[in-house]
Amino acid sequence: MSNWLATTQPDLYFEDTPVGRMKKEIWEADEARLDAILAEYGIPAPGGCEWAKAGSYIQTTIRWQLEEQRRKNDVVIIPVGSTELHGAHTVSAMDTLFVSMIAEGVRRYFARQGRPVALALPPLMYGSHPAHHIGMPGTIIVRENVARELLIDVMLGLWNDGFRKQIILNNHGQLWVLESALQQFVKRYQLPGIYRVIDWHRAVREMWRTKDRGGEWETNFIHADEAETSLGLLLFPEMVDMSRAVETEPKALLPGGHMDTAVDAFGRPSRWSESEGHAAFEISGTPEGVVGKPTLGEARKAKRPLAAILRYLTLLIEEWLEAFPPGKVPATTDVSLRDPQELEPYLREPMSPGWKSVYGLPPILDL
Repeated sequence: MSNWLATTQPDLYFEDTPVGRMKKEIWEADEARLDAILAEYGIPAPGGCEWAKAGSYIQTTIRWQLEEQRRKNDVVIIPVGSTELHGAHTVSAMDTLFVSMIAEGVRRYFARQGRPVALALPPLMYGSHPAHHIGMPGTIIVRENVARELLIDVMLGLWNDGFRKQIILNNHGQLWVLESALQQFVKRYQLPGIYRVIDWHRAVREMWRTKDRGGEWETNFIHADEAETSLGLLLFPEMVDMSRAVETEPKALLPGGHMDTAVDAFGRPSRWSESEGHAAFEISGTPEGVVGKPTLGEARKAKRPLAAILRYLTLLIEEWLEAFPPGKVPATTDVSLRDPQELEPYLREPMSPGWKSVYGLPPILDL
C-alpha cells in the first residue's frame, strides 16, 4: 500500500510517488518559487501564443529539423480546446489559448535540453460541447462524431509520421468525446504506442482549492470565472478587459450536492457532465457566458496551477522516454492482437528502408 505525505491542511494528503511529491512541492511553494518554476517554461511568454511562430509546432517546423527532433523526443502534445463564449470581458478562444500556451511552455523547457517535444496545432479549435451549451452566441458546436473522427484521423497521421507517444491535452468540457476517440483509435487500429487524454485542470485539482480548504481561491472553478479570468490575466492580459467582467450564479433546477464542479472539488457522486436537466441551459441561466465571479480574477492566483501542470507534464514525458526511448514503443504482443510480423514494417522509421505507411494497413472492425 502506498504511503501518504501529510500537509498543513488536515484533509489534504499527497501520495508518496514522484507525482505526489511534485504536487506537494508546488502546493507548498511560495510565490518566488512559483515564479522561478514558471520562468523555466518561459511563462508568461512575452510574445504570447506561438501558433504562427517558426519551429513551435509540427506544422511550422522545417521538415528536416522536425525529423531530427523526433529522433531525440518522439512525444507529441495535441492541445484541444473550443470556441466558446467566456463573457464580455474576454475571448472565445480562451480554452484553446490556455492549453496551447501550456504545451508551448513544455516545449520550451525540453528545447533548452536539446530535445524538444513536438506540438500539433490544435485540431479541435471549435470543440464538442455538452447539451446545456446549445444556442449560446459565440459558442460553436462541432458534432461529437465529427470531432471524434477528426481526432482519430489526427492521431493516425501523427503515428504514421513516427509520433507514437501522444498526449491529448484538454481544456474544455468535452472529456467524454476525447476518451471515446482514444479508445476507438486503439480498438480500430491496434497500433503499439502510448496514448493519454489529460483534462489538465483535473490533473492538478488540488491547486484550485478555495480558502476554506487551505487554498488561495475565493470560489470554486467553474467557467469564465475567478479561475479562468486569472489564467487569462497571466497568460494573455491584452485579451482580458476587467471593466466588462460581471458576476453570475448558475440556475439550479434540483437540489445540489449530486453533481460536482469543473475540477471535482467536492467528491460528489457524479461529474457535471454525467447529467442534464438538473440546471438550466446557459442561454437561460447564465446568458452572460460566465458562471462565477471573474471580478475576483488576479494573475498571481494562476501561478500555482500552471506551475503544477507544467511540472506534471514534464515528469510524465520524462518517465515515458525513460521507459521507451525515442523510436521505441511497447511490444506488439503486449498492446495489440495484431501479428507482430505483420506490423514490423509499419513500426520502422518513416521513409526508412522497408518502412510501410500505416494507411496501407487495414483497420480492424470498429468495436
